[in-house]
Amino acid sequence: MSAAQVTARWVEFPSIGGTIRGYLALPSGGAGPAGGWPAVVMAHENLGVTPHREEVTRRLAAAGFATLTVDLFTRAGGAPAEFSSPSDRRIKAFLSATDDQAVPDLLAGLRFLATLDGVDAARAGVIGFCMGGGTAIAAALLGDAFKAAVSLYALPVLLPEYATSGRSVDRIAQAPAIRCPIQFHFGEQDEVIPLDQVRRLDAAARTSGLPVETHTYAGAGHAYHDDTHRNHASEAAALTWERALAFLRTHL
Repeated sequence: MSAAQVTARWVEFPSIGGTIRGYLALPSGGAGPAGGWPAVVMAHENLGVTPHREEVTRRLAAAGFATLTVDLFTRAGGAPAEFSSPSDRRIKAFLSATDDQAVPDLLAGLRFLATLDGVDAARAGVIGFCMGGGTAIAAALLGDAFKAAVSLYALPVLLPEYATSGRSVDRIAQAPAIRCPIQFHFGEQDEVIPLDQVRRLDAAARTSGLPVETHTYAGAGHAYHDDTHRNHASEAAALTWERALAFLRTHL
């Protein structure tokens, strides 16, 4: 399916405490599969719903998935609060989209997708990038809401300053409780994610007894999938995309 066979627009839907928004892309230009298109809910990185994130939403729709990127910063006006430095921006971004708010927002997005004609929300996956990669792991702890999860360069252990509790959030400790197949992607030259944590996350996730894939990419740094980022690694990004689509198609 080509980009011309995709329709995309901003939408609004109810979630905790009011209405939030998301960027929706749907396959079009022909009949979908019996029962409807499988659904994907996307969690963005700490920069918000960037033009690149919109593009990836459309790319997923072109691949045959009804895709909604939930704006986890809706309540903050679409971006984290004013910041004084890149470090301050990251802290405020994570605090604007903590698990107890962001995961229900993803579920609200899934409920919205379920109202659309031609969408099979019973076959739903979640995908996330960086901050959103961690949110995707948290969403994978749910019962049967999501049938598959894909997480790109999530922080296996969040710093204490990234949590309202002031305590670190340990995705490694959470991983044994995942409830759906999950696929991880990491750059081996990621300056913020130690490979030892990647190995521990993989081992912990495998104790769930569910299908787990963990892929690392030589020479790739953080945010390598983003072709607008200085760390973009084209070969790693292409292989990641191929593997992510194959994983979603297998499990949805």
